[in-house]
Amino acid sequence: MTVRFALIGCGAIGTALLELVQADADLQAAAIVVPAHGMGQARSVAGRLAPNARVTQSVPFLGVDLILEAGGHSAIEQHVLPALQRGVPAIVASVGALSAHGLPEQLEAAARDGGTQVQLIAGAIGAIDALAAARIGGLETVRYTGRKPPLAWSGTPAEQGRELETLTAETVIFEGSAREAAHLYPKNANVAATVSLAGLGLDRTAVRLIADPAVTENVHQVEATGAFGRFELTMRNQPLSANPKTSALTVYSAVRALRGRAAPLVI
Repeated sequence: MTVRFALIGCGAIGTALLELVQADADLQAAAIVVPAHGMGQARSVAGRLAPNARVTQSVPFLGVDLILEAGGHSAIEQHVLPALQRGVPAIVASVGALSAHGLPEQLEAAARDGGTQVQLIAGAIGAIDALAAARIGGLETVRYTGRKPPLAWSGTPAEQGRELETLTAETVIFEGSAREAAHLYPKNANVAATVSLAGLGLDRTAVRLIADPAVTENVHQVEATGAFGRFELTMRNQPLSANPKTSALTVYSAVRALRGRAAPLVI
């Protein structure tokens, strides 16, 4: 079975994904959906990695089995919600965008109306299946700590009142709820949103974000307790070469989800 998908967004994540799936016989990029200002870059990427893909500003629903979102909050509202309402399933990579009040409920309602499903990828973090299972049996506390090199926080509120390039010791740049973290650090805190949506929710999940000059990787730690017991998970992810704010594992997670739609056996 060949799955024809429309890729929404053609930045670092979208381009890396196309590189990884271009030889997959069971997957075919049918379209690359980008705003007008991104058409030139998308055509260049398509020429190298997806020559049969149509570069367009809107999802061509005919001939598309699935959409994969890698374009951010606006892409979810502009493209994912209408696709779901028309019965086209979707995979969403920009999970941090779901920190916006009401957006998770809108996605669920659109999928229900269209008789289809939207999948949120785990991205840069593991044990999401264990966390979601623990919620069923009684989950009491969840804490996520994200630790990255100082310059990985460039262009964020972390720059306010401090010079990131001169930090000599670890510095807590945020402490609060997952909703606040994903809102203030949308390109860095997808993991916080993912952990919260699998567990206790955006407002009950505690988050701490740290700029640490002693690390070269993106370090994610999840601690959870409840009736199931407790677990601690630490992951040290290499950043995506084209975007140090994103872990390379995020791309691999999206590819895994995409391949899972075509594979006869999935785990």
